[in-house]
Amino acid sequence: MRAPSEVVREHWPEYLMEAAGLGLFMMSAAVVTTLLEYPHSPLHSLLPDSTVRRVLIGLVMGLTAIGLIYSPWGKRSGAHFNPAVTLTFFRLGKVRGVDTACYILAQFIGGLIGLLAVAVAIGMAIEHPAVNYVVTVPGLDGAWTAFIAEVLISFGLMLVVLILSNQSRLNAWTGCFAGALVAAYIAIEAPLSGMSMNPARSFASALPAHLWTAFWIYLTAPLLGMLLAAEVYVRVHGAHRVLCAKLHHHNNTRCIFRCGYMA
Repeated sequence: MRAPSEVVREHWPEYLMEAAGLGLFMMSAAVVTTLLEYPHSPLHSLLPDSTVRRVLIGLVMGLTAIGLIYSPWGKRSGAHFNPAVTLTFFRLGKVRGVDTACYILAQFIGGLIGLLAVAVAIGMAIEHPAVNYVVTVPGLDGAWTAFIAEVLISFGLMLVVLILSNQSRLNAWTGCFAGALVAAYIAIEAPLSGMSMNPARSFASALPAHLWTAFWIYLTAPLLGMLLAAEVYVRVHGAHRVLCAKLHHHNNTRCIFRCGYMA
């Protein structure tokens, strides 16, 4: 068994790729939300219907997710960009403990840096209540509705990822389906919880916004939903059917996980 320090020295490029991936996702979220929701933006005046704006935000973020998953960095790191995803694959025995810890740290740091970089670039617009650093907070139906909604959407995303990524003929489509779910969730579910599914994503917004309303939801619900999806998948198909922790494995980049595809 290799020492943790040896693993870190070998795998640090993947950690940086995870940080950059969530950082870019947060940058995209902040820019498109400001363009569409900031009251003084021309696009906000052009599109007065909030549902239309939300659908457009969902489309952009879904395409952003797809682009990141199929990017060279996403193909190599596995494109988790989410502590709940990494912890779920750790639970499934696909990610080493030291890689799990470093991935999670990288995701939190990368998401925060990405959002702060946009805040510096666009200035006070991101602070406006209509944008407010793209924070995720419960909707009008309250915290428990938001909690249940976050559990359900996280469950759905992880179950789709596990079903597709563990079949060699479907693996290449995992990113497309994941991005489509992100787009649909933002368009449909966002009014209930803000649509997070990602503790690092919610942290990156809450810290500069100084807004921690029901933050416990975004720390617990995504992980609970994804772990439940993993449990369902394992009980139906068996743990041996979980081949790897990469969302996209049909590529020539190295794999740092306990990978069944390599066998």
